[in-house]
Order: sequence, then C-alpha cells, then structure tokens
Amino acid sequence: MSRLNLASAQTEAAIDTLRFTTAGSVDDGKSTLIGRLLYDSKSILEDQIAAIARTTHKRGQEGLDLSLLTDGLSAEREQGITIDVAYRYFATPHRRFIIADTPGHEQYTRNMVTGASTADVAIVLIDAAKGIQPQSRRHAALAVLLDLPQVVVAVNKMDLVGYKKEIFQKIKSEFTAIARELGVREISFIPVSALLGDMVVNREVVNHKAVNKETVNTNNMPWYAGPTLLEFLETVRVGKTVAPAFRFPVQLVSRVRFGAQQDSRGYLGRVESGSINVGDHVVVLPSGETARIAEIITLEGNAASAAALDSVTITLDRQLDISRGDVIAERFKPPRVTEHFRANVCWLGNEPLTTARRYLLKHGTRTVPAKISSVNSRYDILTLQPEAATTLNTNDIGELSIQVAQPIMVDAYWANHAGGSFILLDEASNATVAAGTILSEPSDV
Repeated sequence: MSRLNLASAQTEAAIDTLRFTTAGSVDDGKSTLIGRLLYDSKSILEDQIAAIARTTHKRGQEGLDLSLLTDGLSAEREQGITIDVAYRYFATPHRRFIIADTPGHEQYTRNMVTGASTADVAIVLIDAAKGIQPQSRRHAALAVLLDLPQVVVAVNKMDLVGYKKEIFQKIKSEFTAIARELGVREISFIPVSALLGDMVVNREVVNHKAVNKETVNTNNMPWYAGPTLLEFLETVRVGKTVAPAFRFPVQLVSRVRFGAQQDSRGYLGRVESGSINVGDHVVVLPSGETARIAEIITLEGNAASAAALDSVTITLDRQLDISRGDVIAERFKPPRVTEHFRANVCWLGNEPLTTARRYLLKHGTRTVPAKISSVNSRYDILTLQPEAATTLNTNDIGELSIQVAQPIMVDAYWANHAGGSFILLDEASNATVAAGTILSEPSDV
C-alpha cells in the first residue's frame, strides 16, 4: 500500500460516527435545522437543491425551504409538520453523522422514543420567541429515561428576538433548572437561527440588507463565544467512562471449514458491546460453560480482535453445546440469567396493554413467550414522577414487571444499552407493541 493510500485508510479509520436526534415542540424548527446543517455543510446534491427550490416556489415562498429535506412524507408536506422519524446521513472531515428527525407532537411520543433509542446526543430545540414549552420538557425527560449521554439545547429563531443575549440567558437559566430536576447529566446551550444559518455551521452569515445593497458576512451574536452547533457535534465526546462488557448474541452456528480450527463449530453474530481478543476467557450463557476464544474470523480473514458492531465468526478452544439465542460474554463480567425483571417501557401498540394477554419478548437473538406480571406505575412524562396505573395506552411510558418462559441474559440498561433493551411483540400479529429498558436485578423483582 502506498503512503498516500495508507494515510487515507488511517484517516478513514479515525473518523467515528455520531448518532443524534432532534426534539422539541411543534414548529420549533427541527426539520429546518437539519436542512441547514446539510445545506451549509455542503452535504446536499445539486438535484436535491433544485427539487427543494421548485417545491418552495410552488408554495409561494422565496429561497429554499430547507425543512423539505427531512419532511419526506406527503402528509407531512401537506400539514407542514413531521409525523414520522426521518433519518439522514452526512459527513465532515472530522466525523460521520446519522440524524433522526423526530416528531414534536405529543401523540407521536413513541416516534421520538424510536429515534432517540440509538442516539448519542439529543438536540432539544426551543423557540426563542415562545420560550420553553411542555414538549421541550417532555423530550428532556425522555432523554433521561433513554440514558442519552449528552443533551444540547439549541435556542432557535434568535433572529425573531433581535439576537438578544438576555433572552437566550433567560431560557438557559430556566431550562438548567428543569434539567437539574429531571437528572440530565450533560447539557450545553447554543443560540441559533436555523432559517438564516446563525451558529448552525457558520459563525457569520450573509447579510443581504447591508448598505448600498452589498452582501457582507455578519456575526449577529458576538456576545456568544461558544462553538457553533456543528463544531459541538464534531467535538463532543460520547460514551461511558467505563466501556460496557463484551456481549455476543449467537445468530447462527455453522461448521468452519477454513483457518486453524477446520471442521470445528463457528458461532456467527455481531459484537453488541465491548471487545474481544483471541485467547480471552468467555462464558456461554445460559449454560454457564467457560472457554477461551480460539479464532475470530471476518470477511477479510482471521483477526486478533473484534469490537462493538463488528460481525464476525468466533470459534472456541473446546466444543460446547451452543445454539441461536445463547450469549457469549466476558467471563468475569457476565450478564444476569433471569426469567423475571422490571423494566421501563414505551407502549407503542394501538391497543392498551393488558396483563391477561400473552406477548413475545425479543432480546438480542432470543425470542421467548412473555407475560406482564404487573403494571407498577405510569410516568408523568413532564416530571418523571410515577403514578398508579393498571394499563398503558399508546405513547404512555411506565414501569412493568415481566415474566418470560425461558431464561434470558440481561444487563441493566444504564450499564449496557445492548444487553438492557428489548421489544415486546403481539403474539398473534407479531406487531411491535412496546420497547423497553431493563431496570433491575432478578432479586429486585
């Protein structure tokens, strides 16, 4: 490999991926903000820009309506709101990004949960002219329930309030108090104008109303010395201080007919968390048998190690009875094997939860029959205070006790997102009715 190609490969390997979601009240400008990020970072193709310009013109508007980049459903374009989760991808020289643009309406809380469930950062938008709305608080609470590492509050539409520092500071002070009450861990504040581009990608924006009809670059908020939104996203550190332990749910068992372990069993799957090296001690659950990693095989051949999200084949130094749904885990930090646990769930189904009904629980690669033992509480989503409840309706979030027919290998969600999350399926239709995060050790139930 040439030095140039080697440098290119090293640079590519050094670029990580940040997943973030936008949230806030209706018309706070979430879709426009994402459109501005894509447009000003030059991540939009010319034919896309031309299509947006045509649609904007048909609506009788001037310029580009950048919200059209994410409001892709026809119903959204007709109503001017976001009703589904729209995903977009872009990259800068520093990082790759996956964006989830989520709905602002209260009745689409389940969509916000879907979009935020895999995010590293939540951007909560607040309209500077309207101030903090109930949905702003709701989405901050959801960020806490989903254990998002970072929340950044983008105080949008600063152009409508004359870019006044005191308005930004007032919203910052009020939201900081809310965040402290809810238990938000890391929070940052950035004043922006998604419509005009202030502090989104560029610190200075083009001013078309300058003297003599000339265009000049203007910093409308010289009082703000922090990063622009893109600078924040490019540099923010995410992830836990202590990396989660190795978890490898087995998807398939097959004969390996190449490498040093020919004709031995290979266990195919994806590393859901942590990392593993050849020679490491592992435990296979639920059996509890132990072994060492003999080989790690990728599409390119044998590897010395594998990390989270790598799809690999693993062989062990001894033959064990392993099947799909079993978990190969770090020997000295294993998950808990249990048939009952407590969990927070967001109810996604159109029919209310009932404890008389049977469900299927999908956790990793294992799907088992499950029964809801009890509805322990329903959360007031604005305060996160539990309330007495006997059922959950669409978009409700509450705590359940769940019993499964066969053992599953679980982690507390706060310690390991991969091992602590699951979905519930309707046994008859196979439709997803709930998404959940595991709270407790088996002994706590």
